[in-house]
This record gives sequence, structure tokens and C-alpha cells, in this order.
Amino acid sequence: MVRTQIYLTERQRDELAAIAKTAGKKQSELIREAVDRLIDQLGRSRREAVLRKAAGIWKSRKDLPDFKAVRAEWDRS
Repeated sequence: MVRTQIYLTERQRDELAAIAKTAGKKQSELIREAVDRLIDQLGRSRREAVLRKAAGIWKSRKDLPDFKAVRAEWDRS
């Protein structure tokens, strides 16, 4: 693990301490869990955005082979 220092508001610190006490976990563990959830959430959104942006980018290209014909050739083999 890598040590990282963060600044919290007093309210954030107090709420985090209360949650940690109730959950029986360390504050640092709760922070790591929250960061993991954020990374998962935003990573998924970012991947979806890239896929949406890439959808159909080759539809106007004329220099590509007829993929249906190529696939039909493969299926015959």
C-alpha cells in the first residue's frame, strides 16, 4: 500500500469516525472502500462512453472487405 494524506472537513472527519465505530472498521479501510466504489463506478462509465464514441466509426469506409463474404468463406471451411 501507498501512504496518502488527505484533508477532510470537520464534519467529514466526525461522520467518518462515527461510521467507523459503528461498523467496527478503521477509517482508512472505509476510505479505501469508498475509493474502490468510485473507481468502479467511474471506470464503468468511462468504458461505456468510449464504446459509444467508437460505435459506427467504420460504417462509411469503402476500403474494407465484405465481412459477410469473408465470414461465409470461413464457415465453409
